[in-house]
This record gives sequence, C-alpha cells and structure tokens, in this order.
Amino acid sequence: MPFTKRALTFFRGLTRHNEKPWFEAHRDEYENEVRLPMRELIEDLDARFAEFAPEIGGDPKRSMFRIYRDIRFSKDKSPYKTAAACWFNHRNASHNVGSEADAGSAGYYFHLQPGKSGLGAGIWMPPRPQLNKLRAAIADDATRFDRMAHSIPKRFDGLDDEGSLKRMPRGYAEDHPAAKWLRFQSFTSGRSITDAQVTSPSLASFLAREYEALLPLVRWLNGALGFKPASSR
Repeated sequence: MPFTKRALTFFRGLTRHNEKPWFEAHRDEYENEVRLPMRELIEDLDARFAEFAPEIGGDPKRSMFRIYRDIRFSKDKSPYKTAAACWFNHRNASHNVGSEADAGSAGYYFHLQPGKSGLGAGIWMPPRPQLNKLRAAIADDATRFDRMAHSIPKRFDGLDDEGSLKRMPRGYAEDHPAAKWLRFQSFTSGRSITDAQVTSPSLASFLAREYEALLPLVRWLNGALGFKPASSR
C-alpha cells in the first residue's frame, strides 16, 4: 500500500504535539499510515535492487529507522522524530550508519517528512577507519574519482560538501590533485521529493530509477571499502 496524505498529516500533528500522550492516542495512525507502508516499500525496493544492484538489500525489520529519538545527550527532550526514513546497504556490511558504522557500507536512503522528503545515496560521516580508506582510494586514483563524481546527473547537484574540512587532512599536500575531495567527510548525493511524489502509487519505481542513476557512486565507495558488486543473489 502506498503512503497517503494521512501519513503527512500524522507528522504535521506530531510536530505540533511531540509528546507521549499525543503519540499514544495516534499510534494506530502511525502503524497503519507510516510504519506499514514503509515496510512494504522496503520489501518492494529490495526486490527491485535484485535487478540492478543485487549486492544492496533492505529488511523490513531493520531498514526502517526508529521513530524514538535518542535524547540522552540532547537539550531537546522531544521524544519522537518528526519524519520517517529507511536505509538500504551492502548485504555483507553492518547495518549501522554514521560514526557507529565501523563495518558499514555505502547505500541508499529515503526520507519522508511533509514538505521536506528526499532520497540519497552514498555514505554519511563514516568513522575514521572507513574515512581513511576512502581518502586513500581517492588519492590513489584522483582522475577516476573525479570522473565518477562529475558523472552524477545534474538533478542530484553533485556530491554534498556538508562538513567539508577547510584544511587538508593530515598526510595530504595542499596541492594534491584530489584536494577538493580529500577534504570531504561524507560522500553523499541526493535530491528532494515532493509530497505528491511521496504519496504516488509509483513511488517505489521512481525511487528505483533514481537509485540506479546513483549506482556508480555507491559502487565506487563500496569498492574502496572492500565490498564487491554482485551480478545476482
């Protein structure tokens, strides 16, 4: 079942009333309008990945991010996230994302939020050992990486330079041929999605087409991290 406008309405309400009593009173809406359609989307996309990127997979039980926020070290004690998201990664990799992903891979991301939905691909803020591997691979063949990065379709607006260093990382010269890329701490690309696209029955096929367009990025990053592509499952 596709997402409907009721999923967006749920998150608008949660944004205004981010508290346990409201969430519990609307839990059925979350389960039926957000969680269930997301699980079905994950299953659908997992089957589609088998056609063009068999090494990438999704699991309805693990690919969807929890709605509960980690508030242990945050001044903002709002208990719930005001968006839903899921993550697809290499089938031989850890499923963790970001600084906890010591054995993580590059993959694909989907984000659902009223007026702020989007899709993406790559690897976000990998821990130091993973980042060092990526930088070493870039430095070893700067021309190939540059060619891949510039081949990303214009609708994705290239690689996101979020969090890029102002200075070169230790061990690399300022005039290195790949200086621009070696300053990156994440390697991601993506685009926004309208509410109409999110609630369209063709969302899964749309995402699959966009993800396939970003496959060269994902496979380059995974190759640098030691994760091989696959021709079948």
